[in-house]
Amino acid sequence: MSPQRPFRQVNVFSADPLGGNPLAVVHSAEGLSEAQMGALARWTNLSETTFLLPPTDPDADYYVRIFTPGGELPFAGHPTLGSCHAWLAAGGKSRKPGLVVQQCGVGLVRVRCDGPRLEFAAPPVRRSGPLEQDLLAKIAKALALSSSDIVHHQWVDNGPGWCAVMLRSARQVLSLKPDWAALVPLKLGVVGPHEAGHDAAFEVRAFVSPGGYEDPVTGSLNASLAQWLIGAGLAESSYVAAQGTALRRAGRVHLRKDGEGVWVGGAVVDVIRGEFSL
Repeated sequence: MSPQRPFRQVNVFSADPLGGNPLAVVHSAEGLSEAQMGALARWTNLSETTFLLPPTDPDADYYVRIFTPGGELPFAGHPTLGSCHAWLAAGGKSRKPGLVVQQCGVGLVRVRCDGPRLEFAAPPVRRSGPLEQDLLAKIAKALALSSSDIVHHQWVDNGPGWCAVMLRSARQVLSLKPDWAALVPLKLGVVGPHEAGHDAAFEVRAFVSPGGYEDPVTGSLNASLAQWLIGAGLAESSYVAAQGTALRRAGRVHLRKDGEGVWVGGAVVDVIRGEFSL
């Protein structure tokens, strides 16, 4: 008989249990093959499914492997917060009070757990700088925009391959209806400022063109967007981003920069708990 493994689904980046981005977390994943992990991620059919394992790095508290239905990722934001929440909820004890160190494909990621919400340290950007003109033209065509609609642009790749454009307003961001075929093979973030008085400074959308998928709330993208926007003086050193509105979600991502770098935070709540056998 296959061993019973604790399993939970959590909601990340919204206190509303059905308002953020869901994540499946498998505890005690030792003994599962990579093929089994990939098959389970395809079966859950969520944007990501994670597998908690003992760390192999002496400085880490746990090791996580992150799978989409299409394959494994070296890093992702909402799986980092959701996995840390699940690990703590299952009785995990970090080596340092108030700080959990997660081991994953990009190395060690710090997660603070001593404030009002979990927050992870944004990993280094692997690729930055302005987008190429032919790429800008491709994005504008795929989003039915004129070149003047794109007021800023940047490579913001911290592992998944993100590039990003800023539009004039959040309203314009929310009106987009991408031509998915024209976006292939991009992973594109689009950001635009909200009007004064909104609870969020920016609206963010994440278009993953292989498969034609819009991610509800994206920690990795918001992490690198904040590094770009704050560093370029386009955002305050602390702000809130809204994401998922176009998908009838209520995601809120809290970004802030301090002397240690940019931190990405959000609410995490349990929705489903159980066990499974493979």
